[in-house]
Parts: sequence; C-alpha cells; structure tokens
Amino acid sequence: MSARLAVLAALALVAGGCAPAPESPATADPVAHDVVSSPDMATSFPQSAFLEKCEDWDEWDTPAPPFELLGDTWYVGTCGISALLVIGDGEHILIDSGVEDAAPLILANIRALGIDPRDVGYLLMSHEHFDHVGAHAALVEATGAEVIASPIAAQVLSSGEASADDPQAAIHPAMTPVKVDRIVNDGEVLTLGGKEFTAHLTPGHTPGAMSWTWNACSLPWQPPVCRRVAYVDSLSPVSADDYRFTDHPAVVADFRRSIAKVAKLPCDLLTTPHPSASGMLDRMTDGGLLDGAACAEYARAIEKRLNERLAKEGE
Repeated sequence: MSARLAVLAALALVAGGCAPAPESPATADPVAHDVVSSPDMATSFPQSAFLEKCEDWDEWDTPAPPFELLGDTWYVGTCGISALLVIGDGEHILIDSGVEDAAPLILANIRALGIDPRDVGYLLMSHEHFDHVGAHAALVEATGAEVIASPIAAQVLSSGEASADDPQAAIHPAMTPVKVDRIVNDGEVLTLGGKEFTAHLTPGHTPGAMSWTWNACSLPWQPPVCRRVAYVDSLSPVSADDYRFTDHPAVVADFRRSIAKVAKLPCDLLTTPHPSASGMLDRMTDGGLLDGAACAEYARAIEKRLNERLAKEGE
C-alpha cells in the first residue's frame, strides 16, 4: 500500500464526530488518532457543518470545520478565507494559509483529519495579500513545507511588503517574510505528492496572482472517480481609494487576459480564495459544488464587475 493510500485508509477509521481541537499546536500530539471511526469521512466532516457555522463573507479568522470538497481534496480554511489540503503520496499539498491568526486554526483542521502537519510538504498560493499568505511563515515553521510562488509574488513573500504595482498596495499591511523555495511559471505542471498541479498566472487583482488546476480523486472506499478542480484567484477589481484602473491600461489588459484564461480552465469544481466570491455557500446549499460551467460563469461575473468599475471611473 502506498503512503498516500495508507493515510487515506487511516482517515477511513472515523469515530462518530470530531475530537476537541488541540489547545496548542506546539504541544499537541501531532496526529489526532481518535478523530473518526466511520468508513465515510464525509459523515464525520459534512459540508452541512460548515454551512451551520459560517456565513457569506464571514470574518477571515472565524474557525470553520474542515470538510471534503471531493475525495482527496479538503477545505481546511476559516469561514471567510479558503485553504485547501490535497492528500498526496507521502507528502501533502496546502494551498493558501490565510491571515496570520488563522495558522493555528488550519493546523487544528489538518490534525482533525488525522494528518500530521509535518507531512505537509508543499505550500502553494493564490495571490500575495496578507489575508491569503499572511500565515505562510507560521505554517512553514510548523510543517517545514516548501513554499512555491510566482516570480512577482515571490518578491512580496520574501520581503513581506506589497508590490508597488499592486492596486491595493497603499492599504495592505506588511507580512512576516517567508523564504520562497521554488518559482513557478505560467502553464508549468508540478508533480507534488504524486499528483500533478498546473499553474496558471492570472494577474489583475495582484501582479503575482495565480490559479491552480488538478484532478481530485476519490478516496479508497469511494466509487472510483476523478474530477477537475480549479482554484481560481479572486480577480476582483478592488483598489485603494485613489487608484484608477483607467490610468493603468496594462493592469486592465492583465485582467482581461486572466478572465479569458479562467473561462477556459478545466473545471468541474470551482473554488476561490474567498469562498463567497464564487458563491460557495449558496452552491453547497442549492445542490452541490460540481458544475462544469462554474469557471466560465465566474469569469463572466468578474468581467461584468471590471466593466462596471471602468465605467464608474469614466463618469
């Protein structure tokens, strides 16, 4: 049995509910061995628990229970900010870390699944703002994970300071710097934990923004199936008060190229750094997250917002 299957099989030993979260990540047993005893993880960490706990556009540091997105891909973030854990072969992949105060919450969620945070081998990112990568340094300290970022985002992560070209540079606070171990470029396919992740540079919201696609595959006790997951960056045309997108045609061009790229992504299941940006709670309530048209619809909604912002600036 591979290391990945061994982890997934261990997850199948589910106890009827969640064990209490450890009080201190520094002193807790690294693996919560008694979390589950049912062969179906989804019954112990149902999406309904997230819906009961969280609200649309919730606070960024409000604790949320983890839940299965699909098979080996799990939501381990807070109510207001996404963090995704993908179970790999021996080493696992975490995408985004949230605000600095979210670090212990994400670590607790990983432990709740029976996974040792020290088995998280890779830390990926969406975009280089403190609400999505602010806990990178703390999570690297706890896990030893390799940090992977786009060329522009790597400069921000390494310095802790927002890029001068960022439309929100004037309103974003500094972050704890973190060493970037690997630079990834557009279209590059990374094999991490035995799984392939494709990097898509999608600048606009920030200069170094990224989106990711991969195949999420069923757990060993589930009917065998894989679906295409797209973790698509925010792409919202938000800025500091004195910033005008119409004064920065290159940024607008980046937005339009990124929107066109997102519309064509392989996408059975869409997730975004802010869950509510893609209506995650509504979609979970209305019938589920699987929707092959979700990325194209998201792209159209973002394009509409961008056009409205540009029109407003022209008034």
